[in-house]
Parts: sequence; C-alpha cells; structure tokens
Amino acid sequence: MRIAALATAAALAGLLAPAARAQDVPFDADPAHTNAARQAKKFARAGRDRDAARMRALSLVPQARWFNGGTPKQVRRDVDALVTAATARQTVPVLVAYNVPNRDCSLYSAGGARNGRGYRAWIAAFARAIGDRRAVVILEPDALAGLCGKGRLGHLRGAVDRLARAQTSVYIDAGHSNWVPAGVMARRLRQVHAERAAGFALNVSNFRRTDELVAYGTRISGALGGARFVIDTSRNGRGPWRAPRGKEEWCNPPGRGLGARPSTATGNPLVAAFLWVKAPGESDGECADGNDPPAGNWWPRYALGLIRRASPPL
Repeated sequence: MRIAALATAAALAGLLAPAARAQDVPFDADPAHTNAARQAKKFARAGRDRDAARMRALSLVPQARWFNGGTPKQVRRDVDALVTAATARQTVPVLVAYNVPNRDCSLYSAGGARNGRGYRAWIAAFARAIGDRRAVVILEPDALAGLCGKGRLGHLRGAVDRLARAQTSVYIDAGHSNWVPAGVMARRLRQVHAERAAGFALNVSNFRRTDELVAYGTRISGALGGARFVIDTSRNGRGPWRAPRGKEEWCNPPGRGLGARPSTATGNPLVAAFLWVKAPGESDGECADGNDPPAGNWWPRYALGLIRRASPPL
C-alpha cells in the first residue's frame, strides 16, 4: 500500500496528506448536538458558573458523531443532515459507522445489524448520504481487534469497498497498542482491503498515550507499505489507568483527562490527524462493579473530571 495510492482512495485524503499540515483541516463542531452544551445550561441554571463554562468549552471541540443503528432510510437521512450542515459551515465532519453484526462481541455495546444483508443495506445508505462531499469515517470500532463471529471480515471488506466508491476518507479501526500485535493487525487490515481506505484508526474510546500509539501505528504502517493513521486523543491526556486486580483498565477509569485537540498538524507524516472520536463524558459501560451508567450514557461528573485533568488544559 503506497502513500500516493492512499491519497487517491478518497476525496478527503488530499486534505489529510502531509502537505496539508501547514493549514490545519477545520473539523466540524456542532455544540448544539452535544451533551456538554446541554449540561452547560443546566449548570448555569443551578448557579454553577465555573462548571458551566467548562462544559461550554468542551462542547466547542470538534467531536465525531456516532451512527449505530436505525433503518437504511433513517441513517441516510441523519448522515445527510450532518454532512449538509458541515458543508455549509465549511468544515469536515467526522462520522463513526458502528453497526456491524454482533457488534462488541455481545459485551457492553452489544447490538448491530441483524445480519450481513441488513448491514450491506445500512452501509450503502450511509455511503450514499455522504456522496462526493468531504467527510472522515471511522469504520467499526473494535471490530478487527475484537474479531468474533462468522462473516466479520467479509462485512468489513464490503464496507470499505462501498465507502471507497463514495469517495469517503475511511479509516478502519485497528484497536490500540495494548491489544493485538502490530503484525497480526496489519494482516487483518490487508484482509479487509485496507489499500482502498485512507488508512486506519487507533485508540478509539481508549486511553493509551500518543507516543505509544505512534510507535504501534508506525509498525503497522511499515507492514502495509506506508499506510497513514489517525489517533483518538479525546481521553488520553493522562494515559491509561493501572487497574487493581478484578477491575477493567479501559472502562471509565478514574483520574483520566482530555488529550490533544483535533488537528491535522500532528508533526508526523504518518499520523494524518488527532481526532476526538469518543465523546468525553459518555460512559464506556457498566463495567466490573455494575455501578457506572450503561455504555453511551452521558455522565456529567465523569466529564468534569476529564476536563479538570486535561493535558493540555482545556
């Protein structure tokens, strides 16, 4: 996979190419859509002005929008609305396609399309809604790293092919540096037609440090002939938590902080962008003790902790 070939795989690939670092790509932010903006209003009404200001600041940072279900008609309508609004703002939206069958291998974020046929229709509608407009798509978090079930590779391969035809800049999720060995992940990426994508994505919804992820991604890239990658820095400002026995390291760990802001000015030609893929403040799941909110639920107390410990500061 050559870098030059990747640059023609999607309409946006040129924007995220190394030459674009001099002028940072304006990723889309829609404060009105965020839980943080709604929470800011609640805090303001309660007289918590400092916390309200923190939440308003969080809502202004560009964050990905997740699409995790619905009918093909619904996803086409919703994706089109987002991309249309971003295009009018002259910004680039970041979308997450998260609906592969047996999503999350029946764990905290279980769900997804009922079968392959349903998924193909869903991803086709997703791609048609974007069309030839600018967009970044993170494809199916955890699906390759947590490989399970029949047909998973075929589902992802078909999704890459369909999104590539739509001229979308698609980054295939490749887990993170403490999960699957780089050589194994490179082999899996080849199996799902990574050469047709803009690259791969690392650390979605996780907390690994950026330097560790760059080293891991560079090893994968070398095995793929120069593929570029994006890194989710939404919550990795303090790195991972060292959990005691019996606790999940990745699931709502204490003491974490926001990380580097979304940008294509990464300082590394292989790293296409830092992105905020996971929305800070959304729960990862009910976890080992079962006392945390369900996966995806807004958790303002956790969000405030991430803001207070942000590195760099928000």
